[in-house]
Amino acid sequence: MAEIPEHLLRRSAEAKAKALGVPVEQLMTEFLGEAAPAAATAAEPVASPASTATTTAPAAPVIPEGVRTQRMLTVVRAKAIQGAPREPSDKVSTWPHLLAIEFVALLVALGLLIVFSVYQDAPLLELANPNEQPNPSKAPWYFLGLQELLSYFDPQVAGVLIPGLGLAGLALIPYVDRNRSIRPADRKFAIMMFTFFVMAAAILTILGSFYRGPGFNFTFPWRDGIFFDL
Repeated sequence: MAEIPEHLLRRSAEAKAKALGVPVEQLMTEFLGEAAPAAATAAEPVASPASTATTTAPAAPVIPEGVRTQRMLTVVRAKAIQGAPREPSDKVSTWPHLLAIEFVALLVALGLLIVFSVYQDAPLLELANPNEQPNPSKAPWYFLGLQELLSYFDPQVAGVLIPGLGLAGLALIPYVDRNRSIRPADRKFAIMMFTFFVMAAAILTILGSFYRGPGFNFTFPWRDGIFFDL
């Protein structure tokens, strides 16, 4: 075997000296001392099998304490750049799903109002005369529920306390029912509370519109007529 070139020995010595923390010259001396007998051995004739068997194996290198040896890293297969698709859910985007439906509903309501305004004149009455008050004197339909409450309770209770409690109850529904599900079957409490407030307001408005006659007294519309103008 040919003798190892000196520049390769120096490169190996520098790498090993850096790992072991010893001077490079010390390792070069050891390498040069081992290289000379190796070259002499290569020049000698091949020894007999008996002498080869008696040759002892070279001792394993001693690793100083605190030095970590390096191992070859395993090959890790790269993952796909494109991630796996998300699991399907029951949620949809606001645009275009929700806004498109709302826009169509707006167009339908606008069309119905236009058709109604063509065939029905606006309910404009004569100028108000303080000497001739209509009987019964009713508020607009959106205030008839409060006017109906005034016939049962004190103005402070009917005009402030009950409406305030109703609005506060509607505002507290999301804090009482904290279920994030959008399925109606999972939101029974919220639907029940909202239905209660809406139906209460609707019943009071219907009573004030069709069941109150002269003097705002209770009457039956199929017997005395309807005392309500659109």
